[in-house]
Amino acid sequence: MTMTLVFGGLILLLLTGMPIFAALGLAATAILLIFEGGIGSVADTIFAHLNKSILMAIPLFVFMAQVMMRAKVIDDLYDMAHTVVGHIRGGLGVATVLSCTIFAAISGSSVATALSIGSSAIPQMKRFGYPERGALGVIAAGGTLGILIPPSGPMILYAIVSEVSIGALFLAGIAPGLLMALIFSIYCLADARRNRLTETPDWAGWRKVATAFRRSFWAVMAPPVVMGGIYLGVFTATEAAAAGSLYALLVATLVYRNFGLRDLWICAWSSMRTSMMVFMIIAAAAMFGHAITIIRLPYGVTEAVAAMGLGPFSFILIVMAMIFVMGMFFESISIILITTPILLPTMIALDIDLVWYGVLLMINLELAMITPPVGMNLFVIKGITDAPLSEVVRGAAPYVILMVGGLALLLAAPGLATWLPRSAGFG
Repeated sequence: MTMTLVFGGLILLLLTGMPIFAALGLAATAILLIFEGGIGSVADTIFAHLNKSILMAIPLFVFMAQVMMRAKVIDDLYDMAHTVVGHIRGGLGVATVLSCTIFAAISGSSVATALSIGSSAIPQMKRFGYPERGALGVIAAGGTLGILIPPSGPMILYAIVSEVSIGALFLAGIAPGLLMALIFSIYCLADARRNRLTETPDWAGWRKVATAFRRSFWAVMAPPVVMGGIYLGVFTATEAAAAGSLYALLVATLVYRNFGLRDLWICAWSSMRTSMMVFMIIAAAAMFGHAITIIRLPYGVTEAVAAMGLGPFSFILIVMAMIFVMGMFFESISIILITTPILLPTMIALDIDLVWYGVLLMINLELAMITPPVGMNLFVIKGITDAPLSEVVRGAAPYVILMVGGLALLLAAPGLATWLPRSAGFG
């Protein structure tokens, strides 16, 4: 009964359009006033959650992406991918997936990936005869890779709430992220053959390919600089974010030479606004987590699971199904912050690998980005193309099936996510 009231009240607040931090904060305040008679413990709880050096990774990664976009380093990515594989039947789709994969490893944002790559790729794909529905679908789906391929904003939030190593999570997302990109690419090639797509650009030639690689080199090298340092143990996730920001500044000022003090101010201001929003959400989530612990809600879930006799795999299947449904109505941050504090004690009791679960969660959140009625990437694509929303949904539908297949594969083979962090010495 308590769980129903908490969930019901929180969902009602979110459905009013109230900001996430406000809904979580109000729900937590109500619980504390009812069960503790005051909110005196809130200040210490919030301070304990915000007084963590790992939080510095959030503004630094956001700043890195802002600088790379402001300096137009990203513009060369699609040109490179298009030059290399654009002449193959279905190659424009593959080029788009490749561009989304690299950009996702820079921006950490699905919406930013879909918006940035889509603005360049969709006109090109349509110009060369690529079906509009296919072009809309591959951008919507390719954009979701921003959640799974590190550095990822939702991954950082999950790591903070669950107290899992961010470095381990980042490494765990690489192989599944590349696997999803490969699955998308294979589908693009197969779909082009099925539709007998023949209007493809001419082969650019080795000279243009070499030029495209040279121009995009600095953008392509950003992910190895960040993730390579973590894997080799050179620096932590926070230090990797600082190294990435420094790398972006050096490339923007010394290589592209189109980045001045005004651009620096704009990037810093935008990063500050985004980071403050995230910090407010984390503070409210800390309040909510503390409040539901007071009423022993997470432990009630653990006891219920124990009484039902569910094993780890059955529990994960039920949780994945629940999150899939929630993803149709709530955006990713809400899902992470609502479900993780409640499910965490049960997962620990069942000895579920929290890193593996985190990657499963990210794939499920990718699905949330392209499943109506609240799929953010669907609306982003509609906004930059003026295509009917129904057409965008139809274009994205095959990729929903592909992602469900990828989720099932990771459920069956957890090692796809866990082998890389373990080989790097994480747990």
